[in-house]
Amino acid sequence: MKDILSYESDIWSCADLLIATGIKQSDFPKYMMPFFALMMLEGRMRNAMAYVEKTEGLNRKDNPEAFLEAFRDRDCGFNEHIVRAGKTLSSICNNDKSFEDDFRNYLAGFDAKLKELLGIERGTNDSKYLNLDGIAAELRKKGVLMQYVTQWAQIDLSPYNNSEITTLEEHIKRKWADISAETAGEQYTPEDIIALIAEIVAAKIDIPKNEFVALYDPTCGGANLLFGVADRLKNDTGYKFIQTFGQDFNDALYALASIESLFRENSKIRYGNTLTEGRFNEYEFDVVVANPPYGIPWKGFEKEIRQDQTGQFAFYPSVSDGQLLFLQHNVNHLRKDKGIVVEVNNGSSLFSGDAGSGESNIRKYLFDNDWVEAIVQMPSDEFFNTGIVTYLWILNKKKPAGRKDKVILINASGLWQPLKKNKGSKRKEMNPEHRKRIVDALVRFEDNDIAKVFDKWHFYFNKQQIQLTEVDQNGRYASQSLGCAGEAFKIKDADIMAVYAYGRWMWPIDDKEEWEKQAEMVRLRQISGSTIVSTPEHFYWADDTNGVIMRASVATGVHEVLGVGSITVIYGRTRKGDKTCTVKIADSTYKDFEIIPYHPDSAQNDEGILAFMHRYISKPYRLLDNTVGVEVNFNKEFYVPETVESVDAILAEIAGIDKELANLEKEIEL
Repeated sequence: MKDILSYESDIWSCADLLIATGIKQSDFPKYMMPFFALMMLEGRMRNAMAYVEKTEGLNRKDNPEAFLEAFRDRDCGFNEHIVRAGKTLSSICNNDKSFEDDFRNYLAGFDAKLKELLGIERGTNDSKYLNLDGIAAELRKKGVLMQYVTQWAQIDLSPYNNSEITTLEEHIKRKWADISAETAGEQYTPEDIIALIAEIVAAKIDIPKNEFVALYDPTCGGANLLFGVADRLKNDTGYKFIQTFGQDFNDALYALASIESLFRENSKIRYGNTLTEGRFNEYEFDVVVANPPYGIPWKGFEKEIRQDQTGQFAFYPSVSDGQLLFLQHNVNHLRKDKGIVVEVNNGSSLFSGDAGSGESNIRKYLFDNDWVEAIVQMPSDEFFNTGIVTYLWILNKKKPAGRKDKVILINASGLWQPLKKNKGSKRKEMNPEHRKRIVDALVRFEDNDIAKVFDKWHFYFNKQQIQLTEVDQNGRYASQSLGCAGEAFKIKDADIMAVYAYGRWMWPIDDKEEWEKQAEMVRLRQISGSTIVSTPEHFYWADDTNGVIMRASVATGVHEVLGVGSITVIYGRTRKGDKTCTVKIADSTYKDFEIIPYHPDSAQNDEGILAFMHRYISKPYRLLDNTVGVEVNFNKEFYVPETVESVDAILAEIAGIDKELANLEKEIEL
């Protein structure tokens, strides 16, 4: 029996015919998926038929009814022509005259569930899923349907087991990912990353090998990650019973995963938007693995998500990126006292959003509950559709005692080898030794050359809001300079004609009596203690209670504010032509913030804030609200300063260059 992966080239040769018909390469997955599904179904049904004959001692020809009953008991789908008549897609392609009728009857032989997934005999309101009827109609119109089906029919998968067929499927999906992220690669996870996730899961779960392990992927796509981890746990680690649960919102990928699940024990795949209509909300799982879409807006479902009644969302991130919603969803679906999540994210989930934002609050929620055990920085160029750096979040609801309130960061960005041939954006891969170093670092949970262990509080910070009082060049704030001759707050705009204070505009007036009259009106409005002082060139408005003094000139208007007490902002009004504009003259106070290290003890945290302010803030201040944030910065934690050559070494290098130049000059002279 030949290696199943040798069929990979045969499958892709089917696409050659699509090129000749003018079908765009980006549309290949749409035309290939339904027929790949047909060959998987046919191969697995024939495989199941052979199993029934071998284990039950039943023969399709001699005892057809008993054979059919035993086959149906396997609950792996049914096709009348394959199981009852023993026909194959290859056999109906032998007669070109009857092909159309035979192919139509072959498709009609599938049971109702498979017809729905394949997109056969759809009603007007039915979902397309794999849309086999529509694709066949397009190929028929182009005159290549029989030729295309004949090429696919040469691929016989019946001799291979589920794991082998899944491996071939992963390779095919990977190539689809290369050419069409929109339809096929959106949720595709490379084999080396699947292997790493499976090895992390095997190292972390505390479940006897003969008990069930419930494994869930909320964004399963075609289920290559879900089934890939399940197969590795079973085949490589020895877990006997793996229950797999998956959900996806992509029609074609859901259909492929659902068809795959028919040939696996204890497997459920459901359709729908996980965040708004979770199909497994009543379930709890031992393990959740996920590679959710990142950078994908959730604005179109914002109303439904914000009205969620399950309690799975403690906070909401920006509507521009929903990956932190999945992180909350996943940890919410673990068992109450145990279970792990391994989720692929991009970097924004580590640091996007300021303190108090939804993103920061989600991180704080996860850290507060002490669910974050590790975060692994992966190499760039590891995925097929993007070259960005990705991260594995490892959440654990049952941390060992020695890991309470601690988090390990593992910098695996340098653990890779180049691919012999690039696969889309994927140029790197992790070999078994690279993966072992990551798992060993996670298991040992101690500092080494690629890992650092931190108290979780290390990633918290205070964003302390403060109100600062402005000071002059002598270090005095505004009200302290009240009445100090020659040390006024200068107004830059000489065209300013009025000042707004105490709820009214005050204009300089060249008539002293009118000026004093207005001052009297102000006093009558219960602004007490106001006085007017005048000189031949200037009038002064003084308010001793509130501490504002301004000097007005008949010629230039208000141009100096001599003192500002409890007034926060003084505004001036200037006339430009027929228009009047408002400009800010002076601030006596303004708001700012400081980022200050956090301490989990509230008293010590307050002391730390005050010590920071005393050390770094020279102006008078008042503490306002404090917000605690959480962020993780790999660049800061693993920063390695560049080494700079010594001066002596640089001078020696220059001297060497000078010597070489001198020798060259001599050679030229000769």
